[in-house]
Amino acid sequence: MYGVLAAGYGDWPIIHQIAWLLGKLMNGIYNIMDSVFGVQNIGVCIIIFTIIIYTLMIPLTVKQQKWSKMSAVMNPEIQKIQKKYANKKDQASMLKQQEELQIVYEKYGVSPTGGCLPMLIQMPILFALYPVIQNIPKYVDGVKAAYMPVVDQIMQVDGFQKIMETIGAAKPVLMSATAYDYSKADTLVQVLYKFQDSTWNTLVDKMPSIETVVDATTKTMGHLNNFLGINIGETPMTMLTNSLHPFSIVGIILAVIIPIMAGLAQFISVKLQPQPAMDENNQMAASMKTMTYTMPLFSVFLGFTLPAGLGLYWAVSAVVRCVQQVAINKYLQTKSLDDMIKENQEKAAKKREKKGTSAKELNKMATTSTKNVEHKKTSTMSEKERQEKLEKAASYNKNAKAGSLASKANMVSRFNGNNSGDNKNEK
Repeated sequence: MYGVLAAGYGDWPIIHQIAWLLGKLMNGIYNIMDSVFGVQNIGVCIIIFTIIIYTLMIPLTVKQQKWSKMSAVMNPEIQKIQKKYANKKDQASMLKQQEELQIVYEKYGVSPTGGCLPMLIQMPILFALYPVIQNIPKYVDGVKAAYMPVVDQIMQVDGFQKIMETIGAAKPVLMSATAYDYSKADTLVQVLYKFQDSTWNTLVDKMPSIETVVDATTKTMGHLNNFLGINIGETPMTMLTNSLHPFSIVGIILAVIIPIMAGLAQFISVKLQPQPAMDENNQMAASMKTMTYTMPLFSVFLGFTLPAGLGLYWAVSAVVRCVQQVAINKYLQTKSLDDMIKENQEKAAKKREKKGTSAKELNKMATTSTKNVEHKKTSTMSEKERQEKLEKAASYNKNAKAGSLASKANMVSRFNGNNSGDNKNEK
């Protein structure tokens, strides 16, 4: 299932381009490790790759953590406003609620979307990481080259496409012929990269003529995939099953170490993050508390069911986040809340001034309640100008044409005047 999902979003427009760029980085790491240090190991490349990616994302992580720290102070005020308008659903009340919330955001110099934006930027990068880790040969030329001798031999066998489609549709590959073109060498490389020992045996049974090249390829890939005794091309669950027959303590330890490390590091990473102050009865607070424990368990599950290479990435990324979080927490402790608010307000002011409105004017607008705004115009007309306009209007009405609105208005005025005179005489 995961392979299908990864193949699906790996081809999305933006993610596809990011994956291509990350693939170039992975290829560069492999080439440097091979040419400079003489190390040909995918596990080592995954670790270096993960460290570089999460180091590059530190500015976004710091920004997100600043928002979390600010949220801990803002949330009581925000929740107070939300409770105030909890049972008021009319448009006027909702507008007033938004106005008061905006005043709080202005007070702390932040945007309502400030906490979401860094995550939205990180998400395409994180999504693009998985296709690269899952399909190393597609992006790393050296790994692809290791599979090409056996691929060339396979394509020379009569009916190879049908044989490979049958093997590829079953576990552990799970690549349906309806989604992949098995006549292409790149597809066959992707399929072979998912092979485990039992799958290689099945291939040899179907194609006995390629046994020699298969032995050479599995030996080479065993060297590339071996990381501290763990075959990162196999799932830990498979390694665990194989270790039970015959019973092997070392095999069991190696099989569970990556999933357990992934779950534990994930839990520590979440606990290290600053938690925004929330009411215990708040639904969002309950959801966040649940996620604190479910996400590490989910990491353990993924670590057992996915190839160890993906589990290694998952575990290393969690460890890197833990280290970064400790460093970020120390950095944020050196900055007082007042300094952070002042810094946020200055940045917000600069952004506003770039749009053509000064910070002073915007601050005045933000603190003005729309409820008290009245559309009034202050008259700057002098008494002489006012008298001239009155005389001009009177002259126009006096000379008005018969039947015009002005003449009818004069008639009404004279009628009112006569009635007023009659009333006085009666008195």
